[in-house]
Amino acid sequence: MGSGTWILALLVLQSVFDGIYGLEQEVNRRTERISGSAGDVLEDDPVGRLKVFVYELPSKYNKKILHKDPRCLNHMFAAEIYMHRFLLSSPVRTLNPEEADWFYAPVYTTCDLTPSGLPLPFKSPRMMRSAIELISTNWPYWNRTEGADHFFVVPHDFGACFHYQEETAIERGILHLLKRATLVQTFGQRNHVCLKDGSITIPPYAPPQKMQTHLIPPDTPRSIFVYFRGLFYDVGNDPEGGYYARGARASVWENFKNNPLFDISTDHPTTYYEDMQRAVFCLCPLGWAPWSPRLVEAVVFGCIPVVIADDIVLPFADAIPWEEIGVFVAEEDVPKLDTILTSIPIEVILRKQRLLANPSMKQAMLFPQPAQPGDAFHQILNGLARKLPHDEGVFLKPGQKILNWTAGPVGDLKPW
Repeated sequence: MGSGTWILALLVLQSVFDGIYGLEQEVNRRTERISGSAGDVLEDDPVGRLKVFVYELPSKYNKKILHKDPRCLNHMFAAEIYMHRFLLSSPVRTLNPEEADWFYAPVYTTCDLTPSGLPLPFKSPRMMRSAIELISTNWPYWNRTEGADHFFVVPHDFGACFHYQEETAIERGILHLLKRATLVQTFGQRNHVCLKDGSITIPPYAPPQKMQTHLIPPDTPRSIFVYFRGLFYDVGNDPEGGYYARGARASVWENFKNNPLFDISTDHPTTYYEDMQRAVFCLCPLGWAPWSPRLVEAVVFGCIPVVIADDIVLPFADAIPWEEIGVFVAEEDVPKLDTILTSIPIEVILRKQRLLANPSMKQAMLFPQPAQPGDAFHQILNGLARKLPHDEGVFLKPGQKILNWTAGPVGDLKPW
């Protein structure tokens, strides 16, 4: 980058900061409610609108797995564990399956971690198949709909395709026995075989208590224009480069590693959360999957998320106005990021910040312990409530079968 370009970039940066600083107290004093139906949906109370029956499965499907590796409580797929705990004490739970609108089977399919803490779902299909066989044998409710009034939390990278590599996940497809069930999953990408029609797309888990301890005064100036910490290349899994993040992260690094507007690095400092609260924009590029916990962190810390993931389906998209709070950049337009972000009018930035300052927006992205009104647990229940009443077509005629128990890779048919 030549000296003239450097000076121009610094002048642009100073101009943007001057404009934001001159009006930032307005953001600190005010929040803005989401207008129209989205705001109503976000603030819905699901209690009284549905009843959920929780299957009591043997502990080998959940508690024993967690006891073996408590690290599962803190990884980005932990929503499956916390949703189970939430439902056990939720007022929507019913102990009478005859009055249930929904049936939930607590199967911890992502709590199988490598020594480094990465979840590998190689056993998940057999585990899920075993659980479904158990509930279909011991209760009559699965068989009357083949799971159409059941929901499962499958938060891995590619959900119920149960693989961490996209090509293999696509080849496998969604576990056939879950084809009629509702999936609660983090993975969301339009027209993708691993996103089932009717799925409820949720945020990945990010530890609420940990983030709470890193809050800084809300009037702290946002002195970082663009912030990102994370991998640009995944050499271990993509040695030739270009496949990881479809090359988008590599493009960010190659184009902006020396740009003073961009504070980007592979280092993960102890001030990571504080830095996000000092940033105007936080990059949220795809990795192996379209999403990452950065999306949650950005919303919680009021940093405008810059979503770089073509065709992404975002969490609770019918309740959270992502287009209004975030910035969307096509993967092919990454080299223009500096121009795109510096061209956004200050009044637009301020409105996004006011919306992000709304406590209900932050709450909807979190799985707090204990649960709180409007949090991600309640947004999931709202999604289930909006799918009621079940259409008569979900109930099968006597003897009718739709699902094929022997479909899928041969290895998935082995006992678990």
